[in-house]
Amino acid sequence: MQALDLLLQSFLSENKSMDEMCFLLQHVEPWLHSDKSHERKRAAQTTFLLLQYTVDYVTLTEEATPSLLGHQLGLLALLWQDKDPVTRSHSRQSIYLLLQLLIQQKGSTEQFILLNKMKNFEAKARRQSEKKCYNVVKALNRSLTVAQHTQLVLTLVERLGSRSQPQCDLASQLLLLLLEERRVKREQVAEILQGLFQELSSVMFKGVLQTMMKVVTVLGTQYTQETVEVILSLGHPSERQVLLLWKALAGNPKLARRVLTLLYMKLKVRPTGKLLRLSQPAELISLLALGTIYELLYTREYKATVRWAFAGLLVGLLTQLRYLFELGVVDGISDYEEDVLEVQPLSPCRTCLEALKGLFWTTNYWEVFAHLKLLRGWELFEHLETYTEGVTLLARAMAHYDCEVKAVLGQAVISLKSSEERDNIVAILIITEFLNSQELTQYVSRRTVDSFLSLGLNHPNQLVRAMSLKGLSSTLMHPKKVVLLRGQLAGLLDRFGKPDPKDLMGLMEILGDILHRLGTQGVGAASLKMAQHLLPLFEDEQAPVRGGAISLFGDVVHSGGRKYRPELKPFAFQALVPLLLHLADPCPDVATHTKLTFLRCAILLKWEFRKELFGKLAWGHGLGAENDIFIYTAWDCWAGWGLRLSQVAEAGEPRAPLSPAPPGGEQLGQLSPVPHAGPALPRQPPRKPEADGHEVHRYVPAHSPPPPPCCPPAPPYRPLLGLPHCGPRSWTPGGSPGGGGGAGPISHALTSRPCQAGLPRAPEAPVHPPPSLSAPGGLLHDYFTDLCFSLKKGDLNVLRKHVEVLRQDPDSMSRRFYHSVLEDISELSQFVTH
Repeated sequence: MQALDLLLQSFLSENKSMDEMCFLLQHVEPWLHSDKSHERKRAAQTTFLLLQYTVDYVTLTEEATPSLLGHQLGLLALLWQDKDPVTRSHSRQSIYLLLQLLIQQKGSTEQFILLNKMKNFEAKARRQSEKKCYNVVKALNRSLTVAQHTQLVLTLVERLGSRSQPQCDLASQLLLLLLEERRVKREQVAEILQGLFQELSSVMFKGVLQTMMKVVTVLGTQYTQETVEVILSLGHPSERQVLLLWKALAGNPKLARRVLTLLYMKLKVRPTGKLLRLSQPAELISLLALGTIYELLYTREYKATVRWAFAGLLVGLLTQLRYLFELGVVDGISDYEEDVLEVQPLSPCRTCLEALKGLFWTTNYWEVFAHLKLLRGWELFEHLETYTEGVTLLARAMAHYDCEVKAVLGQAVISLKSSEERDNIVAILIITEFLNSQELTQYVSRRTVDSFLSLGLNHPNQLVRAMSLKGLSSTLMHPKKVVLLRGQLAGLLDRFGKPDPKDLMGLMEILGDILHRLGTQGVGAASLKMAQHLLPLFEDEQAPVRGGAISLFGDVVHSGGRKYRPELKPFAFQALVPLLLHLADPCPDVATHTKLTFLRCAILLKWEFRKELFGKLAWGHGLGAENDIFIYTAWDCWAGWGLRLSQVAEAGEPRAPLSPAPPGGEQLGQLSPVPHAGPALPRQPPRKPEADGHEVHRYVPAHSPPPPPCCPPAPPYRPLLGLPHCGPRSWTPGGSPGGGGGAGPISHALTSRPCQAGLPRAPEAPVHPPPSLSAPGGLLHDYFTDLCFSLKKGDLNVLRKHVEVLRQDPDSMSRRFYHSVLEDISELSQFVTH
């Protein structure tokens, strides 16, 4: 070793320059990061002796700043926590000597004094490693050039994937200190981020990864635009390593907002078709920003930021989709399948549409998403011909549910003043529909609305001119129209009272248009009369009439405003049973309208499981979904009309009509329970049905209280959409008294209720108290009993069809139920007269 030291010293004496010294040290590097301790010890000692000789005996003649010096400083710094104390000491002293040589070259007296203080501190306080480390880092940042500093940082980055945890921890801590203490130069950002990205996949320790994310946050804080551009160029945002970098930028809320703002600005970089090479659309910066926004919508760290930027993102995505239509990049937009679990890359248009849908879902404006989903409104955005209709429907739903109306209106006004025609089209469509929002007058005056609508009257685009004129003719701009429309509404409602009203479809279409035009003013008490007239039309023989009535009823229950909302709730209660049956309507269009109206009734009644109900209505299939919908309905209706049905059934009195009470009378939601109604249900959600969809009968509350003393023990459950099989009977059609035949709940319904709806009175049977209503079974029994007295022959065919499905069901209890209830259905068909 002594011979090697003498040899190196002789080489340096021949060429007294910094470049020569770095060249000699370069040959020692392989042993500085060797896995063997004695090799690292010898290399550190050789480096120290050479540097000590240079400081003491050599005067460097040429001033040079080789970038390689930063790399060598990094290797020496990584030995600060070596197991061997001699190696640690030589590495620290070598760094001080290198810094001394750099300071001597610059001739800085202040830095030389600082270096001497550091040496004295090193001798007196070796145990205070953090303060010592910070001082060294501070000296390095002041002494190194940009190129040397970059090499030092990259050397530390390369060791982040090491298998030695102490070395990884040291490298990450030094890296963070280097970047926090000194603001890096703009030209360093790309190289540092690319180095971090390459090492991400090999990092083995969680603490090291967290420190790396802090480093990215520091870089993003210092140079947000450069950081965003580099990360965009690294790969698709759905890749795990790239997504980690985006998440790191959300560590600071202010930084996250700047990042999303930059992505929004890049989304607006839309070159015209003449400047665009359609053969390589992926190179568009707006498409990279679009894909990133789509991924960040579903990233938890950006949830609050997305909500903050909702209005800008919405207008930007709508405009981007139209831009892609104009470019003709529409391949794959209609080929998307929601039920396919296989991950497939989305086309630009499909990505934009899914981002638009995800914006509402992830910000908890799920009612708007559900409104368009159940109306198949999202499909309108798949074609340029129906794009305008889709934007109108979306804006109408947003106005209806008061979804960020103020913020989106502000963004739309900005877009209306843009020089781009596509921006003007999207803006005027949104503004025109927002004029019917009940909250708009709180945000903007009529004069302000008139001023920016007037901007579109001279627009070269015909659609913008037409929509501007439509907005200027709205009831908000002309309040006198409200009186005229309400008068016309009263005359149209009188036509419903005639025995055979003509042209029901045209009548309902006009009523729907009036409801829409009276948006901000509402229809007032007329909504109650309209709802009353529409309910009988649910059972009309013509499918278009049924569908139109159901769809219009959904608009009516929300047209009365806050004042009449409580009075509309009984009508919503009354409509639940028919709507529940029409979910299986043979006409697909009627079933589609039924789903939306059913959900709107649930929203009006403030059901607890509204979002879960929408999931089943939108994506559920088969008996499993039907069971879930029925359970949600029964559970949430418990406080309303469930208790009333049980009271009527037990008292043996004629069935009370489910119509709203007269003014001053008792309403359904206000009826007090009778003593035998049992204790109230505990506030817990219904359990999830099994995967086969036929196990709802297993549900019993976890802590069901015992029945009151006046009630006998509840009978065992039997399955029919979770319905109970109640009480012993002396008369059992389809089976012997008390024998094994076992009549089902249909026969029991006939024996426990008086004659109604064309059914002859069945032989009298002893009236037994119902089971305890501490479980949903009691409610479901009375609910099913009510259905039996409303059945028609067509309904029996539907019931028989669904029961036949249980014949081949893999569940044994379902098959047993099929055999026990089949004869009861035949018996019931003899009593239905129409």
